[in-house]
This record gives sequence, C-alpha cells and structure tokens, in this order.
Amino acid sequence: MLLSDDGVGVHAINKLKSDYQFPKSVELIDGGTKGLDLLPLFEGRDKVLIIDAANFKKEPGFIDIVDGDKIPAFLSSKLSAHQIGLPDMLFAARLMEITPPEMCLIGIQPKSMETGIELSEEIKKQLEALTERVLQRLKEWGVEVICKTSASSSNHT
Repeated sequence: MLLSDDGVGVHAINKLKSDYQFPKSVELIDGGTKGLDLLPLFEGRDKVLIIDAANFKKEPGFIDIVDGDKIPAFLSSKLSAHQIGLPDMLFAARLMEITPPEMCLIGIQPKSMETGIELSEEIKKQLEALTERVLQRLKEWGVEVICKTSASSSNHT
C-alpha cells in the first residue's frame, strides 16, 4: 500500500471483506509484499484469483482479466533487485509444479506508483467496478457471495 495505486489489491480485498460474506471454501488473502511466502497458499488449490495493479499499457483505471500462464507479463515490476514480486512467485510455483489448474488475474492499470497510501482518483473511481469483476468471476466459478450491506440480503450467486 506504500506505492499508491500498486496497493489496489489490498484496497479491493478490504472492500470485499467488509461488504460481502464468502463461503468457508474461499480465502481472501492480502498477499501484499509476502513474495515467496505465498507459495504454500497455492499448493493444493483448484483455483486462485489475483487482484493487482497490472501494466496493460492502457489508460489509468482500465480493468482486464488475464488467465493462466499469461499473468506474469502484466504484473507490476520490482522496486529493487532485493524484492521478490508476484511474477517471481508464480514462476517458482510452476517450477515446483504447485500452480493451481485455474488461475486468474483481475488487474487494473495504475496511474501512480509514487510513494503514498492513497489511491489516485482514477483508481478510486474504478474500485467498485474492479470488485464487481471479481464477484462475476467467482460467480462463474460457482461461488455464492452474499452482500452484507443489502437489507434484502441480495447475493451474487
């Protein structure tokens, strides 16, 4: 979260946790800067969905979905040679043959990677659309999600 729009995944996870109820089979994890520490979380999983800033070479706020082996090409680069990023972790998972059969990145083109904990206005405006794309993919995967804030308990089944 220290690089403004690069922290969009954390903001999206927090929004999903506060606004929706997920079945026990779904874990929402802030992968943040955990790098290779995330490897055990991939092992034995059927599906993994990643929410992150992604370089689509489009306008800020552009949202897209990338599946499978194409994911690392769109993820943000390292800040330094000492930092292990998500692309490195995905590569290690492939080497260890623990990559889930189905993987998906729902990414958003960042505007700013400057130091700061706030999202840029362009990304803030798209946070709802980003979480809706996540909920849609979960629905496609057969996951029933219940909205906590709706009085009628409408859901995204």
